[in-house]
Amino acid sequence: MKEFLKLFKALSDSTRLRIMMLLMQRELCVCELMFILKMEQSRISHQLRILRDADLVEDKRQGRWIVYGIPKDVRKNLAPLFKQLIKKKRADSKVILQDFKALRICLLENVRKRRRSII
Repeated sequence: MKEFLKLFKALSDSTRLRIMMLLMQRELCVCELMFILKMEQSRISHQLRILRDADLVEDKRQGRWIVYGIPKDVRKNLAPLFKQLIKKKRADSKVILQDFKALRICLLENVRKRRRSII
């Protein structure tokens, strides 16, 4: 029962849900999530830690970057639920669709590579 509570608690926050929806699209680093969500690094990292502790997100090193993604088994189980959330024409769907638009811009601008040149 404890694991179920941890899972549902992790998904009960709007920022964490937005992060999960983005990570369902592709793996992202913290700087890309910061760009898309327009939030500070500490807030994004905190939310990712909660998702990781609930086994919803995994991280891996790619060169200088730590990239976050959703494990295959979690992706398989959550994909139908998340698709239903997007199909519903609710106010929340607008936020998610705006995040997807910001994701496309992030990728076009190659935020991760640009960020590396600043560091």
